[in-house]
Amino acid sequence: MKLQMVDLGGQYKKIQAEIDHSIKEVLSSSAYINGPKVHAFQKELEEYLGIKHVIPCANGTDALQVALMALELNKGDEIICPDFTFVATAEVVKLLGLKAIFVDVDKNDFTINIESIKSAITPRTKAIIPVHLFGQCANMEEIQKIAKENSLFVIEDTAQAIGSDYIFKEGKRQKAGTIGTIGTTSFFPSKNLGCYGDGGAIFTNDDVLAEKMRKMVNHGMEDRYHYKYIGVNSRLDSVQAAVLSIKLKRLESYNSARKNAADYYDKCFADYKQITTPKRVDFSTHVFHQYTLKLKDVDRDKLCEHLQNKEIPFGVYYPVPLHQQTPYKEERFSETNFLVTNELCKTVLSLPMHTELTKEQMDYISNTIIDFINE
Repeated sequence: MKLQMVDLGGQYKKIQAEIDHSIKEVLSSSAYINGPKVHAFQKELEEYLGIKHVIPCANGTDALQVALMALELNKGDEIICPDFTFVATAEVVKLLGLKAIFVDVDKNDFTINIESIKSAITPRTKAIIPVHLFGQCANMEEIQKIAKENSLFVIEDTAQAIGSDYIFKEGKRQKAGTIGTIGTTSFFPSKNLGCYGDGGAIFTNDDVLAEKMRKMVNHGMEDRYHYKYIGVNSRLDSVQAAVLSIKLKRLESYNSARKNAADYYDKCFADYKQITTPKRVDFSTHVFHQYTLKLKDVDRDKLCEHLQNKEIPFGVYYPVPLHQQTPYKEERFSETNFLVTNELCKTVLSLPMHTELTKEQMDYISNTIIDFINE
């Protein structure tokens, strides 16, 4: 069987009858936009997350953009973002004429560094966007404390951690994306909860923001052809909602399968000091959107070439920090402020991670890496 980073085909085969039936229902109804399937999925996701409002939209990037638009910030206001993440987090900040303030990440869990946030706050700072990277939460309790002390908004980027639980010090649990002012996610096909195209959603417990964002994703329309806000055209279509409803029922089992695969990988690499396996923090469960190794004294480029020769897929998330990317470069950024990010970009390597991984596949992947290290 050909190895894949994400085996969407294998996953589909197990739910094919349900998926096909649900999509046919959409086709028969011809309710493609804002139809019953979309409303049903919205309610199901609200119940799953334990949040008052879910606003479905067209993709995760739009979710972030609409969240920022709803906060009515001014040009030049500063938004604190992690430097080690996918570009969408910062892209929407720049698109809206705001200023992305990049900060370093934690060396162990790769999420936004708390002390770096504190150091980056200025009178122009208006919001923090923590990214729940690779499948587990950033330290939301500390982030919320900082935000409260400085009157800042918090927008959680939950595109890689849907279903993860944040665990507060007193033991209370809350789903990723439901703790800050607004949460966002992506339903890109490779996500833990992925559709068969593009899709996204916004979460909030704030009634006023929810009403505003629900209008904003539909051109800012209040009543038909009457517009209250500047908006965008960003709606989750009914076919994608039909798929997501079926997969949401299985999200806990999907995340459990990913965790079991991660645990098996951990055992395979346990005796090799050249490999640091993903750290599990005390304050979050891990749903393993990615299984990302940190390499030491290993030539990553040669290892990647070796994996290619063995027909093993892999990913480098991320090879270049955001502060060094052409559209985001600024003279004020000092490399000394991004020591962890710069090191991670040189040393991380993500392995195949999905719900259909078998022991035989993981043995082949891990043994191929170990053989290369032992050469």
